[in-house]
Amino acid sequence: MRESILQISGAGSLPDRIYAHVVEAILRGDFSATGKLPTEGELASRFAVSRPTVREALARLRSDGVIDSRRGSGSRVVRQPGSSGSSATPIKSMADVERYYTFRCCVEGGAAAGAAEFHDADDLAAIRTSFDALGTAMESGQSGIEEDIKFHMAIARASHNPFFVATVETSVAPIRQFMELARSVTGKKSAERVHTNQAEHLAIVEAIVRRAPAEAVEATRVHVLNAKRRIFERTLLP
Repeated sequence: MRESILQISGAGSLPDRIYAHVVEAILRGDFSATGKLPTEGELASRFAVSRPTVREALARLRSDGVIDSRRGSGSRVVRQPGSSGSSATPIKSMADVERYYTFRCCVEGGAAAGAAEFHDADDLAAIRTSFDALGTAMESGQSGIEEDIKFHMAIARASHNPFFVATVETSVAPIRQFMELARSVTGKKSAERVHTNQAEHLAIVEAIVRRAPAEAVEATRVHVLNAKRRIFERTLLP
């Protein structure tokens, strides 16, 4: 799909913005099948910029160790941005759950603030679609785990900050594990709990739509801490 220069507006130089969008494409898995990036010419056409601009962005990706380029073979992804190559920190105790939810408050609150400030129409559409899909899944009695993860990833991507995207992306495994833990200790969600959960999500969405970063942070903090509380309440029952 061709992206006009208007779609890559934002802070930083043009090569910086191209770099950020290529990183986002990598994190979305756009090149996961082969790991091979489009050619310089194809990227220049996609972003409606000159080949030297694309070349500068690719040089930075090589310098950061994200891609490797060979004459005649093009560029290929060799490392996920933001990844050190190590696996996610395992969950070993309820104390780890406590620590992880503190971490989520910081990271996802920051991502929501960024989304409130920098989102565009496509970002809002993706957030609303994932929000609706999550509600449908939970109301039909499904766990909604995958839909919940997609919702939070949509918010991270709307921040247009590849560091938030990378951090939330590499946190998917523990997020899924915590959600499965919540599912195992609480059983099927009641209608009241589904409503409460979606009301918390909606508060985040509305703050993002209003471009209110502080409100987005607070709504995310409330949701994450409530999610933690729901796990602890159920696991501590006699």
